[in-house]
Amino acid sequence: MRTTLLFHIAAGGLGLLSGFTALYATKGATLHRRAGTVFVYATLAMSFAGMTIAIVSNVAPAVNVPAAGLTAALVISSLTTLQETSVVTRWLNLASTLTVFAVGVVSLSFAVEAFANGGTRGGMPAFPFVMFGVVGLLAGAGDLRVLRSGPLRGRRRLTRHLWRMCFALFIAALSFFIGQAKVFPEPVRIMPLLATPVLAVLVTMFVWLWRVRTGRSLHRITHGRRNAGVPRTPLPAPR
Repeated sequence: MRTTLLFHIAAGGLGLLSGFTALYATKGATLHRRAGTVFVYATLAMSFAGMTIAIVSNVAPAVNVPAAGLTAALVISSLTTLQETSVVTRWLNLASTLTVFAVGVVSLSFAVEAFANGGTRGGMPAFPFVMFGVVGLLAGAGDLRVLRSGPLRGRRRLTRHLWRMCFALFIAALSFFIGQAKVFPEPVRIMPLLATPVLAVLVTMFVWLWRVRTGRSLHRITHGRRNAGVPRTPLPAPR
């Protein structure tokens, strides 16, 4: 398990670094695309390693297994949203749908148990169970619409990609900065300080979702990948 733990830590660190880079890089530019690709693979590696540790070593599996499954499913479905439809993407989307629905149902059942037992279940507060449950069911409902109606286009496509990738980064940041606060030196182990990068992900996600919704950056994001070799004036990332 020590090797798996070190692999999990390394993948998590790479995932956070690449995730924040992609989050604040110019959307559609080369740096954004490359950092996003690294984030997907690093996050998948981190999730599967974390799930293995949680199951084998019995490390809060009620929280860590759903967190790992939801995170992996979100990055996979976010990535396939931008790809052409194929047999592989269909199977990946189906697997993602089943995973997020399972996470949603199981997590909400744990939340009910937590509320019935004074707000905790197995020493864990109800909040993560509620969060994973709600997000899992919402993601599953979105997946069902895509499976039935086909690939999304325009703003809906970008919205799906953005919120899923950002929420996966949010889970990773929350798990590290808040869930592993004890690994930080005591002088910086201040909750408002550690919560800053976690909240920054959410704030930036909503900023970009608003920009896509209002069309302020729709053309730039949509055509950045297609016209990667064409000189252009980049749209500055939100600050």
